[in-house]
Amino acid sequence: MKVKKLPWQGYCVRGVLAALLGLGSAGAHADRFGVQFGAGIGDHDLKKLDLGLVWDPGWQWWHVGGFHFTVVGEGHVAYWHATPSNASASGVWEFGITPMFRIIKDTGWFRPFFEAGPGVRLLSTVYVAPGRTVSTAFQFSETFGVGAQFGERQNYQAGVRFQHLSNAGIKRPNPGINFTQIYLQYNF
Repeated sequence: MKVKKLPWQGYCVRGVLAALLGLGSAGAHADRFGVQFGAGIGDHDLKKLDLGLVWDPGWQWWHVGGFHFTVVGEGHVAYWHATPSNASASGVWEFGITPMFRIIKDTGWFRPFFEAGPGVRLLSTVYVAPGRTVSTAFQFSETFGVGAQFGERQNYQAGVRFQHLSNAGIKRPNPGINFTQIYLQYNF
């Protein structure tokens, strides 16, 4: 089956790439910048590899019980691969941005956190796996996870995330896709 490209798709991909570059350049002047590598599995035998750029402006609120609330900005480029050999698309590229809200431990060599974030994603195709088509390339993302920062200078981070993608009913059908992934991050 031939993959149908939408006429506005090229403009959207370029816009997301510009946003990712903007996030990266903003990180150069921020308190902290990180690179994140993730891998996961999803519905319908999808495998996912993810590269993220992370900007931590160092904002902190509500110090309670040795924990505080913070937010970091993340830009992602991911590749999905459908495991079955008869996949309708050779692969799907995902581009997106997400503000991740965290409750994290204030001090210590090991700082656990809980995180959640709403984001937006743009997919390179709406054909994601055999018998699985999403109706729009534009998707919303809800991400929930747990993890920890660690090290003398808090340079390392690891976590597990659950991510749900859907178009929020903009167009039918809206089957949604779920991913579970692990990630590692290095903070500069």
